[in-house]
Amino acid sequence: QVQLVESGGDLVRAGGSLRLSCAASGSIFSIKVMGWYRQAPGKQRELVAIFTSGGSTTYTDAVKGRFTISRDTSRDNAKSTVYLQMNALQPEDTAVYYCNAQNIWGKMYWGQGTQVTVSS
Repeated sequence: QVQLVESGGDLVRAGGSLRLSCAASGSIFSIKVMGWYRQAPGKQRELVAIFTSGGSTTYTDAVKGRFTISRDTSRDNAKSTVYLQMNALQPEDTAVYYCNAQNIWGKMYWGQGTQVTVSS
């Protein structure tokens, strides 16, 4: 089992910045892919940024050049944290942001979500 806990969502003005954090615990050795999705009101959940199984990163076109995903793993491999640095935020970035992890057996895990609201 993998547990994901997000933090960092807030209300910010357009042009501002936020950093989201996702702390993963449990069987983190089994995590193959980890990253962020978002869901705006009335829209489907969409990929924002992820670390792929090879360690490379993928971003949706709408956030390229503005968002940066990074990660940090504790020395004992007991905890892994993925960050999403969001700069130049726009009202269309308003959504609930969800941390996601997929393990080597294909099981998906989701965090509880953190609200990001960007005012114009």
